Amino acid sequence: MEQPAHRRIAAEIADRIVSGELAPGDRIPSTRQIVADHGVAMATASKVIAALREQGLVQAVPGSGTVVSHGAGSAPATPDRERVVLAAVQIADAEGLPGLSMRRLAGSLGIPTMSLYRHVADKEELVLLMMDRVMAEHPPPLLVPAVHGWRACLEGLARLQWSMYRRHTWLAEAISFTRPMLAPHAMAHTEYMMWALDGHGLDPSTQFTAAVMVANYVRGTAVNLEGEAQAEQESGLSEAEWLESQQARLAAVLASGELPMIARFIASGDHSFDLDTLLEFGLQRLLDGLEPLLRQPGRTGASPVR
Repeated sequence: MEQPAHRRIAAEIADRIVSGELAPGDRIPSTRQIVADHGVAMATASKVIAALREQGLVQAVPGSGTVVSHGAGSAPATPDRERVVLAAVQIADAEGLPGLSMRRLAGSLGIPTMSLYRHVADKEELVLLMMDRVMAEHPPPLLVPAVHGWRACLEGLARLQWSMYRRHTWLAEAISFTRPMLAPHAMAHTEYMMWALDGHGLDPSTQFTAAVMVANYVRGTAVNLEGEAQAEQESGLSEAEWLESQQARLAAVLASGELPMIARFIASGDHSFDLDTLLEFGLQRLLDGLEPLLRQPGRTGASPVR
């Protein structure tokens, strides 16, 4: 994804400031020089200067033009892309995607915000790289359809994805199945499930749909994890503690007698209901429904590239 020209040029100048090539008090390239050096319009060159000024890297000095601000060159060298993505994942893990901004990320790395655009075009590309990094840490399981069966393979990958979402609660919100971002390691999960279903009489379109269906079920359940984590942080109560605090209100609602089935469930004493229970119950029913579509395996196809 190509980044806007003014961000790319501003990032180059920011790197020169951070490295010390342009010291405090030095003049930076003028708008006319930027136009000449980079072949951009004057409006784009003006945006470059404005972006650097917003970051506090430069300031206008009467009689001298735009110069490097004092103290602007004290930040460490610009990190590589891997460090940028890892830092972004760590922020999202701790604060969720709403807590992740380019300014916040740059602050954690100790660099000017514009320097980030040397590595990513915008936040959308940053999130894509974050997703792919997390997926790379969770490759498909070492289960083989010919040995373990298609169902065990799909179960194994679904549970792997669930553990991934539990560790990175922001991830489910970031993933879209209607406008998917093409992350190679995420696509490897889909490839694995299609491979597990191969040789059972399904055409490629049905294989793909079935694979996405299972992945979307896990992701759809996982979107609740971020909200639960945020609610626990804000209230200071775990899920069990919150439910305990609602007992009086629940008793008042059930006292009306209009919810006899729920009242019977509560009276049974078996209240072991959480997202893990919901996921496992639904996953088994989903695979039960898929099973009648599959005939006895013939060829299983070549193993996908791992």
